[in-house]
Amino acid sequence: MITTLLVANRGEIACRIVRTCRELGIRTVAVHSDADDNALHARLADATVRLPGASPADTYLRGDLIVKAALAAGADAVHPGYGFLSENADFARAVLDAGLRWIGPPPEAIEAMASKTRAKKLLGITSLARVTEADLPVLVKAAAGGGGRGMRVVRRLDDLDAALEGARAEAASAFGDGEVFIEPYLGGEAGGRHVEVQILADTHGTVWPLGTRDCSLQRRHQKVIEEAPAPGLSEELTQELYDTAVRAARAVDYAGAGTVEFLIADDRPHFLEMNTRLQVEHPVTEAVFALDLVALQLRIAEGAELPENPPLPSGHAVEARLYAEDPARDWTPQTGTLHQLTVPDGVRLDTGYEAGDTIGVHYDPMLAKLIAHAPTRAEAIRKLAGALEKTSLHGPVTNRDLLLRSLRHPEFTAARMNTAFYDRHLPDLTQPTPDPHAPLAAALSDTHGRSRFGGWRNVPSQPHTKRYATSAGEEIEVHYRHTRTGLEADGVRVVHADARLVVLEEAGVRRKFAVARYGDQVYVNGDALTALPRFPDPTTQHAPGSLLAPMPGTVVRVAEGLTEGAAVQAGQPLLWLEAMKMEHRITAPVTGTLSALRVAPGHQVTVGELLAVVQPT
Repeated sequence: MITTLLVANRGEIACRIVRTCRELGIRTVAVHSDADDNALHARLADATVRLPGASPADTYLRGDLIVKAALAAGADAVHPGYGFLSENADFARAVLDAGLRWIGPPPEAIEAMASKTRAKKLLGITSLARVTEADLPVLVKAAAGGGGRGMRVVRRLDDLDAALEGARAEAASAFGDGEVFIEPYLGGEAGGRHVEVQILADTHGTVWPLGTRDCSLQRRHQKVIEEAPAPGLSEELTQELYDTAVRAARAVDYAGAGTVEFLIADDRPHFLEMNTRLQVEHPVTEAVFALDLVALQLRIAEGAELPENPPLPSGHAVEARLYAEDPARDWTPQTGTLHQLTVPDGVRLDTGYEAGDTIGVHYDPMLAKLIAHAPTRAEAIRKLAGALEKTSLHGPVTNRDLLLRSLRHPEFTAARMNTAFYDRHLPDLTQPTPDPHAPLAAALSDTHGRSRFGGWRNVPSQPHTKRYATSAGEEIEVHYRHTRTGLEADGVRVVHADARLVVLEEAGVRRKFAVARYGDQVYVNGDALTALPRFPDPTTQHAPGSLLAPMPGTVVRVAEGLTEGAAVQAGQPLLWLEAMKMEHRITAPVTGTLSALRVAPGHQVTVGELLAVVQPT
């Protein structure tokens, strides 16, 4: 029996594994980087071991340090979670060679399936060796890992070399393996459906296909919304997916939890890969089958035998991934303090953060996953959308509004979505729709908080003005005045105003506005505002053509031959930043001359830092 488990991961998956271990009476050991010294997964575990450094390559990808940590802490088993070293056969062997139990498939199965190139060969599928115009568009894809990292869509032959270079660099940084391959971009611009089968296998020859999941809503090839079961599949197609998934598992003597992924194009399934680990989206399967997949992983590693058949599914489940990123600005990752994250009762929350935690630059920007289960798909969607709408989220910009609008989009509710959903709808889904009364509520709340010791309540005053910036960058002025009977604002009756709650009445309808303030950041219900000074600070102005860092990160590359004085074209890539394990391209805003280049590869930048200046011609 397992008594002490080391979790070789971080964030929400580490917290989720710790939760199951507590229920089973298993002690847990967390490893943490210096950046994660006080992270939630480290706080929840029974013991912790430091991994010196901050970057994944120095910490969570150091299998040798993790094995030493497990031995030092007296662990007798290691769970890799997902990502990092979860699909690294050498790490699995190192764990086993150290006399520890490995919570995952045999190293030989990982070796055969974790590399997408080897998996395709095993199933008789070949990758493209040479790309011609007739093959376009194609997809450059990392052989190891997942999560959309190390992937590039290529639509022009001239872009192929740059895509290969960028994919190799990103894959090496995220997974420690820079191998990539090329395959047809199935579904093309019209998109296909991303459907997968969850499998669970024991060491006695039993393999369960635990239903299907649809993960078609993706950004940058990384899943955003997932559901189980995949809607609208025929019984024949579902059985074909099950048969292929079970065949893949049996071909490598698989044991543990795994996922076989397909792209459905023209009603035909195309094998994509087999993930030899737990998936991010596993909670929707757990909800539908009423199982704890982590607990089953542990029992299988202890030698337990699965029943001949899995339990019967019930209902429908939908999951939404909450990211600290700005979908309206090319999915730019966001950093800062998470002041508050609370969700209504009735939905599951898997998270690696609590109020007061800092979202840094070194790791994936996912904050949490919200999962709703209900008897029908429509009810599950409604339940999840309602929970997202009522979630109290104060901190960096997130994709919460995008998730909410996606769930309520008619294409999604009718189950007609595919992998090109955001290519078609992102501009509409990211249109700012601020509440017109949120700035007024913020101003009235602020006035109450700052004037409680004054005598304004009984003295009429001239109109007051306050300025706020919305999360979309729009500046708004609001006006109000004090009277002998209270506060007045044009067209709106102020029923109540204090530091945390404002009640306004318009056309006989009263609405409540919950207000929270952190410095100059103000949150009014779901709207985030920034209080602006009465007069702008001239020292914060930048010259036209200035390129500012959209996020904290590291400059990993500068365009070849780029120097000050060079002529550049609008849209030309100038440099690349790496943040949260993703590369972000910085391009010339206009055609002109590069009059200043302030950074070089390896340079650490902060958000808003000047990178370069392009003087327009």
